Amino acid sequence: MPSMPARYRQPDSEPSQDGIIHFSGVSWDDYERLLLMRGDHSAPRIAYLEGEVEIMSPSLTHESIKSLIGCLVETYCLERDIAFSTYGSWTLKDKARNRGAEPDECYVFGTEPAERPHLAIEVVWTQGRIDKLEIYCQLGVAEVWYWRQSLIQPYYLRGERYEPVNQSQVLPGLDLALLMRFIEEPITSQAIRGCRDALRGEARA
Repeated sequence: MPSMPARYRQPDSEPSQDGIIHFSGVSWDDYERLLLMRGDHSAPRIAYLEGEVEIMSPSLTHESIKSLIGCLVETYCLERDIAFSTYGSWTLKDKARNRGAEPDECYVFGTEPAERPHLAIEVVWTQGRIDKLEIYCQLGVAEVWYWRQSLIQPYYLRGERYEPVNQSQVLPGLDLALLMRFIEEPITSQAIRGCRDALRGEARA
């Protein structure tokens, strides 16, 4: 059971886990049919890797964490005048590479359209069996953030594999430690306001 951030902990409560189902020997056509049956919704999220399928129904806690991280990223971009577009759980897939995935949140930075997000965010609340980095690297996603137990680890695509890095490469001025200070705020608006004030304090320093 993952540790629970204080903002999601209630007296006498247990953290809810994501519902995860795994299948093997699934053809690409079957994967496409699963997406069609699910329809235009953000959940459940479906990952596909060379015949392996993972269907994840995110818990309330999972959704809360990913949404707050997204809010803080957007706060940073607004305060630093960085143009961005958010695409949520964009279905990314490539039949030739036999891969498909749907991030918790994803972003394109700048004003030009892009075939793939520059940043995908993954919350690891309940551990699945498919390594989504193996999917994203072949789909050409420049950077992936993994949130695990109140920490964010960024991975940057160099060549055909991801390397763990200490700081975001697609948002090079972002202090992730500062961002994480506000993850456990009890109210989302308080977290956004605190992050905004801290960023404005940095700008004045």
